[in-house]
Amino acid sequence: QVQLVESGGGLVQPGGSLTLSCAASGIVFSSAAMSWYRQAPGKERELVATITGTGVTNYADSVKGRFTISRDNAKNTVYLLMNSLNPEATAVYFCSGRHFWSSVTYWGQGTQVTVSS
Repeated sequence: QVQLVESGGGLVQPGGSLTLSCAASGIVFSSAAMSWYRQAPGKERELVATITGTGVTNYADSVKGRFTISRDNAKNTVYLLMNSLNPEATAVYFCSGRHFWSSVTYWGQGTQVTVSS
């Protein structure tokens, strides 16, 4: 059974930083592209960043230069370092994973990030 468990969300002041983690089990982690999505209240879920099994990364324009996605294949964990946070980053952040040979996407339950003074 595939499980993706996010952690690290919380309340942070504008301009602050936060690191999210997503621990994966039940998948061939090194062969999975891992992504972070977010969904703000009243908005659609949007892609934030993706990292392939070989470490190639891609970012939404809105977070380029401020967010960094990384992975530790030995720990089956993907991270999202978020710097210079603004209130527009307030959302539920979801981790997702997809094996390169499959169209099936697995999702975590999400972790809330709130940027507010």
